Amino acid sequence: MTRTILLLLALLAAAMPAGARTAHARIARIATAVATLQGVDARLDWPADAEAGDLVIRAQQVDAPDLGYHYRNVAWSCRLQRVPDNGWACAGDLRGSGKPLRFGVRFDDKATVAELAQGGSRIALHRDAKTPDLTRLDFARVPLAWAQALLAQAWSDGKLKSGTLDGRLDIAAPKDRPLRITGDLAVADAALETPDGGIAADKLAGDLRIDYRKTNALGLLELDGRLHGGEFLAGNTYIALPATPVSLSLDGMQRAGRGWELPRIAWRDGNVLAADGSAAFANDATLHALDLQLHSSDMGPLRDRYLSGWLGVFGLGNVELSGASDLRIAMRDGMLQVVDANLHGVDLREPDDRFGFRGLDGDVRFSASTPVASELRWQSSRLYGLDFGAATLPFASENGELVFREPVVVPAMGGTMTFAHMTLRPPSGDAGMDIRFAMALDNIDFGRVSKALGLPAFQGTLGGEIPSAHYANERLDFDGGLAMKLFDGEVRFSDLSMERPFGVAPSLSANIDFQDLDLLRLTEILDFGSITGRLDGHVHDLRLVDWTPVAFDAEMHSVRRAGTKQRISQRAVQNISSVGDASFVSSLQGKLIGLFDDFGYANLGISCRLANEVCDMGGLGNSPRSQAANSFTIVEGSGLPRLDVVGFNRSVDWPTLVERLEAVGKGDVKPVVE
Repeated sequence: MTRTILLLLALLAAAMPAGARTAHARIARIATAVATLQGVDARLDWPADAEAGDLVIRAQQVDAPDLGYHYRNVAWSCRLQRVPDNGWACAGDLRGSGKPLRFGVRFDDKATVAELAQGGSRIALHRDAKTPDLTRLDFARVPLAWAQALLAQAWSDGKLKSGTLDGRLDIAAPKDRPLRITGDLAVADAALETPDGGIAADKLAGDLRIDYRKTNALGLLELDGRLHGGEFLAGNTYIALPATPVSLSLDGMQRAGRGWELPRIAWRDGNVLAADGSAAFANDATLHALDLQLHSSDMGPLRDRYLSGWLGVFGLGNVELSGASDLRIAMRDGMLQVVDANLHGVDLREPDDRFGFRGLDGDVRFSASTPVASELRWQSSRLYGLDFGAATLPFASENGELVFREPVVVPAMGGTMTFAHMTLRPPSGDAGMDIRFAMALDNIDFGRVSKALGLPAFQGTLGGEIPSAHYANERLDFDGGLAMKLFDGEVRFSDLSMERPFGVAPSLSANIDFQDLDLLRLTEILDFGSITGRLDGHVHDLRLVDWTPVAFDAEMHSVRRAGTKQRISQRAVQNISSVGDASFVSSLQGKLIGLFDDFGYANLGISCRLANEVCDMGGLGNSPRSQAANSFTIVEGSGLPRLDVVGFNRSVDWPTLVERLEAVGKGDVKPVVE
């Protein structure tokens, strides 16, 4: 293209009569193998007998469709002079819509050479006269943004943000054969993104060998390279490349009006990950089809390099991995078709022991069509500090479901946890993962559960049946309930549900009802002081966020039982008073109260409705002392000395109340007689 223009102007200059100083030409259209210029205006000022002249070329429109370049209102001014071998040379500023660049060109009977530069960045062009259809481009510290138009030819949504390019490309543009671009490139600190942010990359570096061919109907790409560092995000897939080289090889094909197909993909990251497969994308770069086979002999680095995005979706972003695995996955039109996972001595553990499996072996096979069977085993597991024994999971799959072939029994804290059935549907389209199961607990040692959860040393057994449980949209709902024998009474859990059970800030909702608890055994465990009698009550509408209470409606009260004494120690009175923002009153002089170790009581009750970090306190509703606007009776005395404990502040700050409970647990509350 440049040679055509300069040759025309050189002939014009040579034809100028003696003493002429200016030549001017307007050219409607100039077509070359690479580009087309329209609205060209060329002016040459060359004084008589001078060795050089000033050339200015303006073009209203410059289009190189095969390379993706389209410019408007381009102007180039340079100093034109003759060179040996019937040649010409000109160098000067090239101006368009952006910053000016330095553009120089030289051509003679042997070759055409051009150079485009800005600062330390340079693109050099070389074309031999013997092979006019072949152009060589050399790159030195070229900003990747300069290649945006070329990238858009293959990927319209890809936007280059930063990075540099070094290397060489050969561009063959014969009239009767496809455009072909081949060469070796080195990329450093590359960053790109799509408008919706679904695909992004940063600080990518690597060495690439490219072979790209294009006709009006078909584009073909062969790419081989070694990557060494950088980050890449595509949807939920996040890849953080190591500093050690990772090899990549792929073949690509794009038919007119369709997205890219990758019939061959190969990825090698040492022992960490080897992947082979194929993929196809729609016009908008969304994944249309995928078939991958992956192998890892060392799963330790997998999380940080390849799995953190997907693990984060399930709230397992900190899980530690070890062992070896093989995986085959196939998708069509966004629908999962096949998963075949083989695990070999795999351990999974979260540092806070919230979740973990040891000694995972076997396979899990999923099929969207034909029936398949598999079996997975583990040596031990842990969930939120609770330990579970060895188990075997027999799977069957067809029609997009993964199910248990038979009931599964898991040893759990002295008892068993039995899954009567389980059905899992993986994410598909806009629908997330869906799991349904039935579970029964039998003879679970609640003392071991309490110790694992950091609770006081409660004693008892936990059992019950959940006939149906459903996990969807990061929420786990339980039908039915659980019953627990505790403190010679019974505690029942109902309306259980969890949100984000493995995610950030998991929450739990439940109703708890308890009946006929032995108060003496309860207060001894809590080290609260001594209270004898029986207790009924409930905690309804309980909601925990990140295992911290944020709302509930709790009430508990004593229940008379024949043959059961109702006595309360002075220490328990003092602790109740400190926690309930209360004081005690007596028919005797206050100074005599300290002489008694315990007191009889007729009724005992306390309630708290928590909302917005404020606890609305209450007590015995039918007590005369509860008639005052802001007072409530917690303990109604009986006999001599008669002692009543009355609260005088119904609205209590919840964090303050928790501090008081902790102080009681540490024994920091000192007896005070008023």
